[in-house]
Formats: sequence, C-alpha cells, structure tokens
Amino acid sequence: MTGIPFLLVFVLAIVVMIWLISKAKIHPFLSILLVSMVLGLIGGIPFVDQTAADGTKVSGIASVIGQGFSGTFTSIGIVIIFGALIGSLLEKTGGALKLSDMVVRLVGEKKPELAMELMGWVVSIPVFCDSGFVILNPIRSALVRRTRTSSVAMTLCLSIGLYTSHVFIPPTPGPIAAANTLGVGENILLVMGFGALVSIPALIGAYFFAKYMGKKEKAADDELLEGATVQTYEELVASYGKLPSGWMSLAPIVVPILLMALSNVASILKWTGPLRTAFAFLGTPIVALAVGVLFGIALLLSRSDMSRLYEITNETLKTVGPILFITAAGGVLGKVIASTSLVSFIKANASVFQSVGIFFPFILAAILKTAQGSSTVAITTTAGILAPLLPALGFVTAPQAALVVMAIGAGAMTVSHANDSYFWVVTNFGEMTPEQGYKTQTMATLVAGLCSMAGVFLLSLFL
Repeated sequence: MTGIPFLLVFVLAIVVMIWLISKAKIHPFLSILLVSMVLGLIGGIPFVDQTAADGTKVSGIASVIGQGFSGTFTSIGIVIIFGALIGSLLEKTGGALKLSDMVVRLVGEKKPELAMELMGWVVSIPVFCDSGFVILNPIRSALVRRTRTSSVAMTLCLSIGLYTSHVFIPPTPGPIAAANTLGVGENILLVMGFGALVSIPALIGAYFFAKYMGKKEKAADDELLEGATVQTYEELVASYGKLPSGWMSLAPIVVPILLMALSNVASILKWTGPLRTAFAFLGTPIVALAVGVLFGIALLLSRSDMSRLYEITNETLKTVGPILFITAAGGVLGKVIASTSLVSFIKANASVFQSVGIFFPFILAAILKTAQGSSTVAITTTAGILAPLLPALGFVTAPQAALVVMAIGAGAMTVSHANDSYFWVVTNFGEMTPEQGYKTQTMATLVAGLCSMAGVFLLSLFL
C-alpha cells in the first residue's frame, strides 16, 4: 500500500498504539513492536528477505525490526547506561544534592523550574538531548526534593530546555547539517543567533505550560514526597555525613559536556592532526560519558566508599533495563516507517505545500518528525527536500535561508511521542506513565514547536 491510503493507515496505527499503551494497558515494548510489524507489512515490507530483479537486496520485516532494535542500542544504549550510572554515583555520594544547592543559590528557591530549563538549554548546545537529560536528571531529582517543586513541571522544563537548543543551535548535528545543505554553512554564527532568538518564545511557552501541568499531574516521586515527612536541608545534608565539594560534584557532568563541545568545535574549525583525532575520540558521547563515570567513581573514592560501586552499578542496570528496551522498540517503529513508502510519498508531493511559504518547512518537518521519531532525521531530510526548492519558495538570501533552518527546527520539535527515544527517556527518568507522557511531554513539544514557529513567522516579516 502506498500514497494517501497508507498515510491514513499510518495515522490509524499511531492512534491504535496510543490506545494499546494508555487504555488497554499493554506494555509499551509489546505495543510498539506489534504496531510496527503490522504497519510494516501493510506498507509493503516483505515477510522475508528478498532479492529484487535489479539485484538489490530487500530486507524482510524481521530484518527491519532487528536493524531498528540494534541501531537504537548502537546509538544511545551505552550512553543511557553511562549517564544513569553518573546520576546514581552523584545521588549516592551527595553530589546531586550539592549541585541542586548551587543552582538554588544562583536563581533562588522560587524559580527552580526556570533554572532547570536554562540549564538544559545551555547543556544541549553541544550534547544530544537524550544524553543531556540523563546527565542532568540527578540535579532535577535533587532539586525536586530540595525545593518540593512539582516533579512534572521540573521534568518538562528540563526536557524542553534541552530540546530547544537541540533543534535550533549548532553545533548540534541537525541544525548544522541543515545549514550546510541549505547553503548557509559558512554563516554559522547567523544560524546560531537566529537559533537563540527563536528559542525565546519556545522556552517561555514551555515554561508556563510546565507550571500549569505541574498542578494537574503527579509523577511517582511527587506522590512519594506527598506522603513523606518534610525534611530540612540541614537534615538532608546530615544524612550524607558531609557533602562533596562543588568542583568534585560538577566534574562528572561538566567534563563530558566540555569534551563533546571541544570535539564539535574541532570539527567546525576543521582542525587536523593528532589534536583533532584526540578531540574526536574523547568527544564521542560514549567515551565522554565514560570519562564522566570515572570522575563519579573518583567522587565515591574520595568518600572512602568504593565497596558500594558494585551495588550502585547493579542497581543502575536494573533501573535502565526497561528504558533501554522501550527506547529500542521506538527505534524499530522509526526504522519500519523509513523502510516503507511514506517518506518518498511526502517528498513526491512536496509541491502541494509550496504555497504556504515559511510554514511549508515547518509542516514538512513536523510530518516527518511525527512519522519517524527522530528530530535529527526530520531536520536533515526536510533540508534535503527543500534545498532545490528555496528559490521557488522565495528564500534567496542568507538570512532567509537561515530562517528556513529555524522553521525546520520548529517542525522537528512537533511532536515527540512513542516512536521517539527522547519521549521514553523523559517519561521513564521523570517517573511518569506513558499516558502521562502524552499529556505532558507530547503536548509540551507541541506548545514549544508552535511558539517557536510564531517567532520564526515574526522574524520572516522583517527579512
């Protein structure tokens, strides 16, 4: 099946998947795999591997599912494990509590949600939002405990802060690839400036939405706090004996971020030689987070508590196991969709959207994002489709092309749901159910995407 009928089937499949998870209470792992398999078969993926008449190999449904599952593990599996282990080490040593105290001192106890949002926005400029959320989640959790603020509000603020810079500001891969594809790669500072401007309405809209949802929804750690006796900060500190220093607490988080940032800088500036190789190696997310783990272990060592390392590691692996498998199932859905005719159908009918101007890149990226889950894939695919169409759409100058990059980024935020690994990272680490995830994370990305697109539209009036 192809064309509009398959597009309708895809929409129905997403609805069925949401119903299976939220209403029928079937585990997300099974629900996503079931919908993926049925959608793939309807979309024309063969039952078994085949060889086409021209000699090309066509993967069967089992192979496609295997590729999607293993591909997700390859890309973020170890990153999630290492990031969670850093979080556990910070939590058990009191480092997370120390960091939360530093953040509260910086912005005041009345604005912890804003602190998390801005922290996420800065961190995600050099770091993928999945990794950033896992890295910063211990601070979020400690701040929830420290300030007794809504866990849901804090989760959403952190999530959207990370997500906003992830889709708008180089050197994250999506926007920098789109800038190069659309001919403004040499004007990267212009793209970064536009990204910072467009981030403002997204952050503001998401902030107020998060505050609103924090009053309506309760995560698991909210409910625990409601039934707990209020503990003063001094009592909390006393339970750890003595908190580690600020620098020791920052190192497991800041060092990986700096390593990844330096790798991106070296790539942008086209450095060569041993220095470039060293930065490329150390800036790989797996290696950078491994270095963070070492600093976390050093934190444990400084407290003469190395005997707990095995126990902490074991507990962490038990915690991240379900997250890994659900995330991998989301990768399967994305791979299945990419193996059908849906993306090619959208490309073939791109002319239908040309009449809507600056909203065309937004709509196209939003469709691709919602369809296959990855914001980076949505950004790069949309940029590839639009590259030959920019003159026809009336975008001929560098600022106009940079604005198209922003419109694509806004679309690539809209929306995050079950086929997006980030959705499962946020809901699981934020201790929310999938149904709560649709009400909070999915809707927050819709609000942020629409607010940022409003900013893009206003900018377009002056260019």
